[in-house]
Amino acid sequence: MRGRAALVEGTRQRITEAAMRLHTTIGPSRASISAVAQEAGVTRVTLYRHFSSSDELFAACMGHWRSLHPPPDPRAWSGIANFTPRVRRALSELYGWYAANSDDLYPIYRDAAYTPASNRRARRSTNELMVESMLAGNSVEGAGQRRLRAAVAHVVGFWTWRSLTMDGELSTREAINLATTFVVAARSAA
Repeated sequence: MRGRAALVEGTRQRITEAAMRLHTTIGPSRASISAVAQEAGVTRVTLYRHFSSSDELFAACMGHWRSLHPPPDPRAWSGIANFTPRVRRALSELYGWYAANSDDLYPIYRDAAYTPASNRRARRSTNELMVESMLAGNSVEGAGQRRLRAAVAHVVGFWTWRSLTMDGELSTREAINLATTFVVAARSAA
């Protein structure tokens, strides 16, 4: 029985890795079930035996990718008492992670509309956790709080990092400095 279970798990892993390769190269919008099955060297029927839906396959793929490329943990940021060092550390970790994984992330973010709703909700939740962690202990209220929250939500975005580094041709360090200055200015203006 162990041999059969290992074979089943091996096939599931092969399918997951095939989906991951396609999602991070051609993107989820072009990574059809047929394409994933072909990349994994299995039939569509075999793929569906292991993953009953494309949502389930996407979740396995993203879980596997994140296990190989763990993102920064925003909860650690809220432990930094002073606002500016907290923002700088958060952006250093986040932008460093974006830079290290940009080739894989670009097709995923580009095709976000084609990913399962559960993935889009998870991404929004992760972004919200980043914003909350960066704003922890913040005393700005009212319209100033709304503007500051908008500034922080903007700088944690992948597309903001990409715009600064790819379009703006800034180094990661320069992007961190500029984004930190932007957030600190938004707080001062609040």
